[in-house]
Amino acid sequence: MKDFIPQIEPWIDEEERTQLNRVIDSTYVTEHNLTKEFEERIKDLSGARYAVAVTNGTAALYCCLKALGIGPGDEVIVPNMTFVATSNAVIMAGAKPVFCEVLEDTFCIDPDKMESLVNKNTKAVMPVHLYGQSADMDSILAVANKHSIKVIEDAAQGVGVKYKNKHVGALGDCGILSFYGNKTITCGEGGVILTDDKNIKQECYRLKNHGRDKKGIFKHDHIGYNFSFTEMQAAIGIAQMNKLNKIISKKAEIQKVYHKELIELKDVFTPAHISEDSTPVFWFTSYLTDRKQELQSFLYEKGIQTRDFFCPLHLQPCYSNMEIKGDFSISEKIYDNGISLPSAYNLTIENQYRIIEAVKEFYGR
Repeated sequence: MKDFIPQIEPWIDEEERTQLNRVIDSTYVTEHNLTKEFEERIKDLSGARYAVAVTNGTAALYCCLKALGIGPGDEVIVPNMTFVATSNAVIMAGAKPVFCEVLEDTFCIDPDKMESLVNKNTKAVMPVHLYGQSADMDSILAVANKHSIKVIEDAAQGVGVKYKNKHVGALGDCGILSFYGNKTITCGEGGVILTDDKNIKQECYRLKNHGRDKKGIFKHDHIGYNFSFTEMQAAIGIAQMNKLNKIISKKAEIQKVYHKELIELKDVFTPAHISEDSTPVFWFTSYLTDRKQELQSFLYEKGIQTRDFFCPLHLQPCYSNMEIKGDFSISEKIYDNGISLPSAYNLTIENQYRIIEAVKEFYGR
């Protein structure tokens, strides 16, 4: 077998080592100058007034929910097609996630179906900017404003993504970015809360800092937890931020080559649609095919890793005891047919053409 081609991997080199040496030289390892620097870089990127770094994206979502006063008896509408952390954060906050069908073209939450789910218990909607493109934020915000519900953006996959030239995660009441190891840029683990609201920022900081407004004091006026960031995460994040433009450009080039070389297969291997309102970052390059499992096995035998789409929430075994209503046939079709090809920054053009030729071979072209 030729060298194995992973579907995704981070770009880590001496830049990260250089930034980590700053931590070692300083001897500060938890939330010091590098964490502040990383938060400032995220504010500059997103245009948000405040950025609060926490241990991971799930904790960031939880803090947003609790900062908005959401808890037992409340409902939060989430897209049915998303990673399970979106809905689990709602459960963690004590509220009930309500699954909403997605749009067939963008895979993001359907604003019309979202509105049909609003009731007296609905306190928020949590749109997810899926696979590197934005949800329809104008329509989502219009529904939210009409019904006086909050908007928490799950932009875990949205670093660098824009909706009508505004960075995702900074359009609603609050939002989050994630820096898990497979994201466009990574801290290993990590999340950042974005908001323009000082009260939300303050409450999120308290929630992640044992209920305190600053460290080093031992009288706690509020209930809080430990979702601290680390200087090591910040160091890697700063190094990754220095590479972000190159990563975005390379991923766009990878997507362009796939599209050009595989367009002849569009009747059986259809590229994912990109909304005109979205400036995407091709975290993954994704396709739809009704022979997904066969293709995945064929490519794996040739040393090429691919990835399934997220399993729809209504099919998750962990939610089998929940009362779930609705028609989720669109989500099921997307899941059954969705496949993501290798798209790491380190993917060479030679290996990309190896993937392309293998896909063509599978379809007999």
